[in-house]
Amino acid sequence: MIIVSVGGSVINPGEPDKKFLRELSRVFIRVHSKNPLAIVTGGGKPARAYAGAIRELGGSQFLADKAAILATRQNASLLIAALGKNAWPAVPKTFEEAALSASTGKIVVMGGTIPGITTDTDAALLAELLGAGRIVNISNVDGIYTADPRKDSSARKISKMKFQELSGLASKGDSRKPGENFVFDSFACKIIARSGIEAHFIGTSDIEAALLGKKHSGTVVCD
Repeated sequence: MIIVSVGGSVINPGEPDKKFLRELSRVFIRVHSKNPLAIVTGGGKPARAYAGAIRELGGSQFLADKAAILATRQNASLLIAALGKNAWPAVPKTFEEAALSASTGKIVVMGGTIPGITTDTDAALLAELLGAGRIVNISNVDGIYTADPRKDSSARKISKMKFQELSGLASKGDSRKPGENFVFDSFACKIIARSGIEAHFIGTSDIEAALLGKKHSGTVVCD
């Protein structure tokens, strides 16, 4: 079993990227025929927009999180549509629902679950539940860098690192707010570390190679 965490930034960078979703679904279908997949989608710009507006209007962080979760589930629905008959037709709202759906042999696609945790953590917890040996994180950044490469031209990509090193980088930018951009949720880092779940961080290329455990241009995190 492989868990795939797909960033909302690549599904819906402003509006749904239908071309990318079709291409991505074809890759997922090919890989799923060899090794089962379960997918968790992030919220991206819609999640940030709604969460930010709710906070500005005086709503609680809990309410902002709830709105962001709805955005992640909308993105899950987009991917389910692209996968067609290969996907379980509903978006699971709990890990238990996801596990039952996965037992049918279909590709399961879920979004967020509860306020206070990100879809990074959802993916890590789903990996534990389903006994996955690998998480592949697809985002608009093609790996783990020493700093945000969009802000720091001296940032260097790290090809391989340990769980503890990933946790150190993640803790610098983890504010626990929906849609925040950080390398990987620090809570998710602890989960994959405690269960020894290998994590691959890639951009929108080398996706099939990463899913199959082959060499790619992103970052591999393991012990």
